[in-house]
Amino acid sequence: MKDILVVGGGFAGVWSAAGAVRTARAAGAADGELRVTLVSGGDDLVIRPRLYEEDPGSMRVPLDRVLGPIGVRRVTATVTGIDTGAHCVRAVGRDGAELTLTYDRLVLAAGSRLVRPPFPGAEHVFDVDTLPAATALDHHLRRLPRRTSEAGRYTAVVVGAGFTGVEVATVLGERLGTVAGPLGAGEDVRVVLVDRADVLGPELGPGPRPEIEKAVDELKIERRLGRTVSSVSPEGVVLSDGETIPAATVVWTAGMIASPLTAQVPGERDRQGRLAVDAYMRVTGVPDVYAAGDAAAAPAEEGHVTIQSCQHAQPMGKCAGHNVAAELLGTDPMPFASDPYSNALDLGSAGAVLTNGWERTVTATGPVAKTMKQDINTKWIYPAVDDPELILAQAGRLLNG
Repeated sequence: MKDILVVGGGFAGVWSAAGAVRTARAAGAADGELRVTLVSGGDDLVIRPRLYEEDPGSMRVPLDRVLGPIGVRRVTATVTGIDTGAHCVRAVGRDGAELTLTYDRLVLAAGSRLVRPPFPGAEHVFDVDTLPAATALDHHLRRLPRRTSEAGRYTAVVVGAGFTGVEVATVLGERLGTVAGPLGAGEDVRVVLVDRADVLGPELGPGPRPEIEKAVDELKIERRLGRTVSSVSPEGVVLSDGETIPAATVVWTAGMIASPLTAQVPGERDRQGRLAVDAYMRVTGVPDVYAAGDAAAAPAEEGHVTIQSCQHAQPMGKCAGHNVAAELLGTDPMPFASDPYSNALDLGSAGAVLTNGWERTVTATGPVAKTMKQDINTKWIYPAVDDPELILAQAGRLLNG
């Protein structure tokens, strides 16, 4: 028996495991010829792109409903070490027991994490990077009416005006209004967007910026651009220019970095910590190790490199899964191919904006774009569950479009 071990229970990890099973079955592999194991610290596939929304606790799919029907073995444990020389992974189970998992081929799909803020008072800052963090923010917002009537009770400061920051800021006003409105405090709702750059959405480029600015103005979101946060306290925020903003809620969205597990693989990494992989998702210079999703930097179309996004994580995982199984079974590998790059940015009640291409040319705005964004978030990124044929068929759809 040959062992394929997948580390990570996100989009890339789930589709790596499903892709490997699909390829093995298509190749006519005998029962027991390949064993696919996925190790993850949680029991769910978290729909991470939706964690800025209300009720984030519902944004998950039980892993057993996706992996169980197709025969993937699941190990609930936190990976603590990778030894590529010995072909093994060390982990700690939920019961505290230490585990050693061996592999013939490894897929590292351990995702990414938010870069933590360095300023004093960072412990008072919320984020939407993980399900527990997003749930903590949701509970905090719902409890605001219980607080004493103080300056800034319904004020939220969002730090970072990139993709996540804009999505968080444009929905926070409505979420705050839901809890403040019944108390007659709707007029007290205030959202402030802070970024060290002089423009909104600096990494999104000039294409969608007019629509972002229009939405920010429509929703009466205040801007504090060209500034950073100096400190945070339970009472509010102090900015780098000395301005103090009374605020009960501060949300940090600035910066992502690959899982620290990438540092335990002796491969080349970029400034985000992502492992360099070839067109087949093989980690450059490291035998028998593949990487996918936010932990990997793969060549994309037109000489670009994949970005840390669900759009790239799913096809990267499917490609990696196919290729680890193909290598072990002696069948043909498959180079990575992605859809032409596109972007769908939620703008809350102001709509959404869709762009195509790496230059991010706007293709739709307003209600049309909002419907598309909702379809992406609530339908297209979800895996099939319970039905093995549907799950494996989805694993075989290598592009998102």
